[in-house]
Amino acid sequence: MNGKGYVNPQLLISAEELKSRIDDTDLCIVDTRPTHENVTGRIPNAIHLDLYGISLNDTSETPFNAFMWTIAHLFSARGVDSRKTIVWYEKISGVRAARGFWFCEYFGHDNVRVLDGGYNAWITAKGGVSFGATTPDEVPPFPINPQADSHIGTAGILDQLNQRDFAVLDTRSGDEHYGRIARAARGGAIPGSVHIEWLNNLDKDGAFRPADELQAMYRAAGITPEKRVMCY
Repeated sequence: MNGKGYVNPQLLISAEELKSRIDDTDLCIVDTRPTHENVTGRIPNAIHLDLYGISLNDTSETPFNAFMWTIAHLFSARGVDSRKTIVWYEKISGVRAARGFWFCEYFGHDNVRVLDGGYNAWITAKGGVSFGATTPDEVPPFPINPQADSHIGTAGILDQLNQRDFAVLDTRSGDEHYGRIARAARGGAIPGSVHIEWLNNLDKDGAFRPADELQAMYRAAGITPEKRVMCY
C-alpha cells in the first residue's frame, strides 16, 4: 500500500498482496458481508462474521465495558484468532470491515488490516473463490487490553465540544446529518460537527483514495493534524 502515500500503509492490505499470502496460516481472514452475499462466494479460508447489526446505544462506562466483553466473546466463538494477523473485508472498503478493524484496535490487537477495495478488488485481481459454510476453528479467548484513546463517550464529547483543538466528524449520509432521515432517537447532528460522508474517502472502485487527495479534502473541511478528531 506504499504507492498511495499513507503514513501507516500497514493498516491496509491490497488484493494482490493477499493473493500472495492466501495460504499463510498466520492470517485470519474475516468476511463481514451479509449472509446473502457471503454464500455467493468468499475469499478462500475466510470465516464469516457480519458485525453490522451489533451496536450499543448507551456508551457510559458500565454498559460499554459489558458490550466490549460481549464482542470479544463473539470473536472467539466465531474463530477470530488474536494470535494472527486479522484481515477484515466486505464488498468495498466500507463500514462493516472498519467496525471489525476498530474493535481490534480498541482491544489492543494492532496486527490488523482492512482489504483495500474489499471483495470487489479481490475479484478484479482474479483471486480464488470458495463456497459453502465454514466451521470456525477453536481459538483462545480474545484478550482485551483497552485502548482508551480510541473511544470517547457522550460525557467526554460534551466536555470538549467547544474547544478549538477538538473536532467532531460526522461520517454518516447527508440525509442523516441534515435530519432528513433519523436512524437514532433524534434526527440531526452533533452541534458544530463537520460532515464528510465515509464514501468520500473512496475512489470509483470502492478502494481508499491516495493520501494527498484525502489530506486535501479533510484540510479544506478544517480536519487538521493538530486537532483531536472524534468520528461518528
